[in-house]
Amino acid sequence: MSVSDLMCPSSHPSVEGCQVIGIVERGDGGPEVAYLNEHIAATPEVLDLAGPANPGEVFRLAAPCQTRTCPHFDGGACGLITSIVKTLAPVVDALPPCLIRKECRWFHQEGAAACHRCPQVVTVNRPATPKAAEPAAQRQGV
Repeated sequence: MSVSDLMCPSSHPSVEGCQVIGIVERGDGGPEVAYLNEHIAATPEVLDLAGPANPGEVFRLAAPCQTRTCPHFDGGACGLITSIVKTLAPVVDALPPCLIRKECRWFHQEGAAACHRCPQVVTVNRPATPKAAEPAAQRQGV
């Protein structure tokens, strides 16, 4: 697999080809990603379901790795996952279910060590407001 075919598992929603790979759940132990078992395109309609929160607070998003336009990419590797593996403890023992593992930059670069830390990684991490924490159906009066 070529470098240009790899996916970033912590992408910004504006990146072309972005997809939702998980939902961020917030518990007493901090945020944790619940991975999806099917591909969902990060369409404007899907991303709007996060409102009023930032989509990166609610969804874990993946998209083609942006390499030279990403501040974490040094020309050959992703510095973000290198830092995550060095500083964060594993949160799972087994590889979590993952829709993009075979093309995941983090897995290709750091192997299982990346996957063992991945569920605790969220793109935007700030305390959810009570309104943002409500399920979308409640906010919309459904």
